[in-house]
Amino acid sequence: MDRTAFLHQTEHRLTTSPVVALLGPRQCGKTTLARMMAERYAGEVTRFDLEDPTDLTALSVPRLALQDLCGLVVIDEIQRLPDLFPVLRVLVDRPDNAARFLILGSASRDLIRQSSETLAGRISFMEMTPFTLDEVGADARDRLWLRGGFPRAFLAASEADSRQWRKDYTATFLERDLPALGITIAPQSLRRFWMMLAHYHGQVLNYSELGRSFGVADTTVRRYLDILSATFMIRLLAPWHENVGKRQVKAPKLFLRDAGLFHSLMAIADMKALRAHPKLGASWEGFALEEIIRHHRATPEEIYFWAAHGGGEVDLLLMTEHGRLGFEVKYTDQPKVSRSMHTAMEVLALDRLSIVYPGERSFPLTEKIRAVGLNTLLAENGA
Repeated sequence: MDRTAFLHQTEHRLTTSPVVALLGPRQCGKTTLARMMAERYAGEVTRFDLEDPTDLTALSVPRLALQDLCGLVVIDEIQRLPDLFPVLRVLVDRPDNAARFLILGSASRDLIRQSSETLAGRISFMEMTPFTLDEVGADARDRLWLRGGFPRAFLAASEADSRQWRKDYTATFLERDLPALGITIAPQSLRRFWMMLAHYHGQVLNYSELGRSFGVADTTVRRYLDILSATFMIRLLAPWHENVGKRQVKAPKLFLRDAGLFHSLMAIADMKALRAHPKLGASWEGFALEEIIRHHRATPEEIYFWAAHGGGEVDLLLMTEHGRLGFEVKYTDQPKVSRSMHTAMEVLALDRLSIVYPGERSFPLTEKIRAVGLNTLLAENGA
């Protein structure tokens, strides 16, 4: 699949920054995108894969290996060799530097913090996601929802093949990828924890309750969550606090970012099983929220939810250049305005509230509240 938007964005950033970091979960398509970039690039291209022992050896003395290169230099799995970042700073600061560096990583910049500290002002970060509904098209929505957006899961020849790929992906992630990042938690423990999180999908976190359920301290729970968040597996949606008299929720909500992995952990095999599952509403909420966030290209600093004890909430609150946009996600064919929505409109001074449901139509419910199908919402430009 030609991921045109990511391709154009990467090309543009390479013209403005000497180093571009393309970050995202493993197997989301970063290497394929880098290959496409190399094919389009007019100059010389050099590629290093840090999972290849030969390339890793070649970079054992990184300055000697990189200093004479020009054109596009692609370094894959950068989190395996964080000592490269100071060397890159020295190279790109040379007056005669003739190289642009595209570095690919399977961990967030918080997990490879050296890059942002060492290359401040010289690096542009991009997050690449698995397939989105914008990319696959409205007709493939249920397939994307069920299988998730990882290319091999989405494009698998059968549901059984997709399920097997997701099962293998989980095992590889826990048993190989996390230890490669220096995380020494036993895979069996992290697997149990991850499966437990699937049952909390779409809920406000209670760290103490989760710790008691898993038999560990709150600090351990927070550490595990940070790991899964930094490797793009979960989203911890931060609560928004308004200066009002209401007692507001202060803990984050948790979502597994890929619907297909969530369904795999919940043993949901097909759409029939999904529609009959108690977690149907939570699954739709997580899927729709992720698509809305990606569609708006919202940064973590712009993404929140809001809830008050005793009434009033909004599933997703985006602080954008278009104002305060609220989204309530409902798996229903008859979206309606509730008292909770009116409270959110008043307390948060929302510019607009959209009730996102699985249908296709868009219609107003009040002056600032509308019902809108997910496909229709994503077809709109901007906000």
